[in-house]
Amino acid sequence: MNIIDIPNFINTYITKRETSLFEKDIEANSAILSEKIAGKSVLVIGGAGTIGSSYIKAILKFKPGKLFVVDTNENGLTELTRTLRSDANTFVPEEFKTYPMSFGDPVFEKLFLAEGPFDIVANFAAHKHVRSEKDKYSIEAMIDNNVFKAKAFLDLLMDHKPEHFFCVSTDKAANPVNVMGASKKLMEEVIMAYSNDLQITTARFANVAFSNGSLLAGYIERLFQNQPISCPSDVKRFFVSPEESGQICMLACMLGNSGDIFFPKLAEEQMAFFKDITIDFFKASQRPIIECQSDDEAKQKALTTKEGDPYPVYFFDTDTSGEKLYEEFFTDTDVVDQETYKSLGVIKNARKLSQAEINQTILGLKNLMASGHYDKTAIVDLLKQHLPDFEHIETGKSLDQKM
Repeated sequence: MNIIDIPNFINTYITKRETSLFEKDIEANSAILSEKIAGKSVLVIGGAGTIGSSYIKAILKFKPGKLFVVDTNENGLTELTRTLRSDANTFVPEEFKTYPMSFGDPVFEKLFLAEGPFDIVANFAAHKHVRSEKDKYSIEAMIDNNVFKAKAFLDLLMDHKPEHFFCVSTDKAANPVNVMGASKKLMEEVIMAYSNDLQITTARFANVAFSNGSLLAGYIERLFQNQPISCPSDVKRFFVSPEESGQICMLACMLGNSGDIFFPKLAEEQMAFFKDITIDFFKASQRPIIECQSDDEAKQKALTTKEGDPYPVYFFDTDTSGEKLYEEFFTDTDVVDQETYKSLGVIKNARKLSQAEINQTILGLKNLMASGHYDKTAIVDLLKQHLPDFEHIETGKSLDQKM
């Protein structure tokens, strides 16, 4: 099997950028970034994932004095440490520690109180997959992580304020059609309720090409296991590289005014269809494909596929809940600053409810989930009451029912 150069493939076929989209803004603000990061104490939650680890690599270039990383993925933390320690060009502060735990655990609060104060805090701990929307249990877990725990952490920060707090969002929060996007939109509203008391920013950004758990990253695993590839033919997305995902979060965290929502300035023509990327992936791998008409046909062909044979691929039209054919970063009602940065737009008029109003919404969700008498529809209906732009797409099918 021909293993392609993934970073080069991303630059050549997906983002079609030789250099980072954010390179000029980083260069223009390098002195400010250095002033705000050098020697500072940094806490990164969810730092073992693709975006969190890319954020860490971005800020390490400006030499923070202390770095603590928390993540529930113990293996991911191990690999992060190996990656940072093994790179001769990467600065690692003398005080660098990783902790496999949830930021919602009591032991995390002990750690935070004893090892702080932290100057810079960034939270990447989130459910990020549309496929996490299955039933009331998966949705409750998603809202608990993306909203309830984020809210509890903000309450903790109120007594131990960092200079900068960043919380990651998603492009799916703009006119959300799935519960993941709605949970992130609600998370944005939670942090905005605190933005007058804490220095808080967030960022919406495109799909991160070949990020952990993504469709594209799954191609490599399918090839290793000689399993067929399954891909939507009608879905297109904006993409950034893993490196760019960390850079936009660093820029938003360090440069934004409290309450700002950042997004990458990408034109509609820069969207890419997953089908086109898949075809290019196999061309770059120097292997032909054979298009199948169903999951079953693709799986049967994979049983007899040998090295060098055309690889079975099934392209399908999207029919699962919560899937848009395209994504967007802002809505018609948003006031957007497109002038301050070359590569970044900033939403300046995010809705800022009072903490009392946010508490009421969260209490309503918690009471519903504690009642024992609810289903997925009841949660969606309650979210719609709070998020007027939430138009849920329900088809009765989940991504987990597909390959």
